[in-house]
Amino acid sequence: IGEPHTEALEEPVDKGGDLVYSLNDRPPWYLCILLGFQLQHYILAFGGIIAIPLILAEPLCIKDNNAAKSQLISTIFLVSGLCTLMQTAIGTLPILQGGTFSFITPTLAILALPKWQCPAPKAPGILSTPLQNSTSPLQMEDSDEVWMSRMREIQGAILVSSLLQIILGFSGLVGLVLKFIGPLAIAPTINLIGLSLFIEAGKKCGGHWGIAATVGLILLFSQYLSKVDVPMIAYKDKKWKVFQYPLFKLFSALFGMCGGWLVCFLLTIFDVLPSKSDEYGYSARTDISLEAVTNSPWFHVPYPQWGMPTVSVSSVLGMMAGVLASTMESIGDYYACARLSGAPPPPTHAINRGIAVEGIGCILAALWGTGNGTTSYSQNIAALGITKQVGSRLVLQTTGILMVVLGIFGKFGAVFITIPDPVIGGMFLVMFGMIAAVGISNLQYVDLNSSRNLLILGFSTFSGLVLPSWFHSNPGIIDTIQELDQVIVVLFTTHMFIGGFFGFILDNTIP
Repeated sequence: IGEPHTEALEEPVDKGGDLVYSLNDRPPWYLCILLGFQLQHYILAFGGIIAIPLILAEPLCIKDNNAAKSQLISTIFLVSGLCTLMQTAIGTLPILQGGTFSFITPTLAILALPKWQCPAPKAPGILSTPLQNSTSPLQMEDSDEVWMSRMREIQGAILVSSLLQIILGFSGLVGLVLKFIGPLAIAPTINLIGLSLFIEAGKKCGGHWGIAATVGLILLFSQYLSKVDVPMIAYKDKKWKVFQYPLFKLFSALFGMCGGWLVCFLLTIFDVLPSKSDEYGYSARTDISLEAVTNSPWFHVPYPQWGMPTVSVSSVLGMMAGVLASTMESIGDYYACARLSGAPPPPTHAINRGIAVEGIGCILAALWGTGNGTTSYSQNIAALGITKQVGSRLVLQTTGILMVVLGIFGKFGAVFITIPDPVIGGMFLVMFGMIAAVGISNLQYVDLNSSRNLLILGFSTFSGLVLPSWFHSNPGIIDTIQELDQVIVVLFTTHMFIGGFFGFILDNTIP
């Protein structure tokens, strides 16, 4: 117990011999823009970033409010860009910041409380056709207050709980925490982040399972065709050259999503998909939310726009579970990023600084009203390992600027609203499955022949599934003081809190 649990982090350093641009190199400006996209830093990030507002839309009661969803997407892109610039300027590693799924589970638990249940639909006043889905101004005003009040509650929870991350960073307590949190606590925590979201993936895929199967395109490009290089032409040294480029490996997520989108578009224009909203397959149409693009402004500067955040004890305590999970994940990311970018293992003071900056980033996200926090993106660190070409902070700073610019470009956020639900569901299958698998991967440093370790892992993971399920099936079972009831319900319906708590206690008490 006395030694820090960093055996999973301190692996041999890659000296950066394969890197064309190392940590502090400054590629030409035009190359920075190209590499910001080309290395999939942007492409890998946007899948996870747009997923968060789309997941939160239903529990926030903005399922049919495309304008609000568009604003949320633009806001989270802008804040992610600002946090990336801040992290790469203050820190020393090329780490991209974006929305975190660690905050999704406690957010869903908070919004599942009885007082935040969505109201029943009002009298019909909504025109729904495949080409139009509009709401009267009066209804829109009422619905805005419904979801904004929920957003303010989430903002307040993230705002206060992020102070814990700042305290851990600036006080240097991260090193102390690492002494007690090992792989057997981390594995069920992160694993349950992915497992707890299977219902959200199922809802989206259920719109049309055939369309959701286009997720196979992502598997095709990222796995089966990953070693296939595509010949491309470039002008260098005053002559044209042909070079081999791993196109499918780098753009697998983008190609897979666009492939599913194209299939839905073709099925829509040829009227293969049903035109009535109550028929199976309607949600796969690409013309349901076209008004989101036409009605959105060309330019919109996101700002703290939803009102004064509200704070409650139950929401803050529940969100702290997400903060701790995000912190543990980021520490592992720092070591991995240093190794792949050719930098030495980060010293403790650098880790403390990085965690504190992430806490500040979460506060910015809360103030702007993204409904989420920010954290380091493991997918983009993986891009360094895939390409072995660029580890420059300047490239990531360029990516951050691009995210800010596109966050201001209103039409950009609106375009993603038109992605059919089944296509998003297919992305969720891969995305959430990978999160669960990343949690399990922490066990590679654990003796799985030990009955002690197997017991801790199995009990903590299974408890993280059973207890929240039971609480959801028995609403109102806890009936004491209202505030205390809410604290208990939020904590015990947060899967990763249950799994991480039991993993932590058992790992540090069982000999």
